[in-house]
Amino acid sequence: MHQSRCLRGIGSLTGFGLAVEIGDWTRFTGRTIGSYVGLVPTEYSSGASRSQGGVTKTGNGHVRRLLIEAAWHHRRRYRKSKALQARFDRAPAAARARGDEGNRRLHQRWSRFLAREKNSNTANAAIAREMAGWCWSLAVMDM
Repeated sequence: MHQSRCLRGIGSLTGFGLAVEIGDWTRFTGRTIGSYVGLVPTEYSSGASRSQGGVTKTGNGHVRRLLIEAAWHHRRRYRKSKALQARFDRAPAAARARGDEGNRRLHQRWSRFLAREKNSNTANAAIAREMAGWCWSLAVMDM
């Protein structure tokens, strides 16, 4: 889980919590990790109509809370702090590139949500769901 520390909002304690709670990351895909932690929208479907509601909140609540808290860090403009740069320096080159790509993408998503004047809590849940996928991609990287 050392690699996911390249994402903003995920330090040693959060990374350790994610690693302990999730265990074997390879049992998931980037799409299924969001449903494991309950960050996918509920759906009411009948025939041709389809309506989505709030997040399901089923699954691992501790991981969901960690991701929700970490997602708030992506709201501000992305630039590497000294602490994040130190974590980048200790990570492999592939993890640094992937982490940088993830940080940029998550901030861009936040910017789009703010431009559309979306509710910030709703936007943060969406960012946390995508962040779960980025954590998964970093956790299963071959180093």
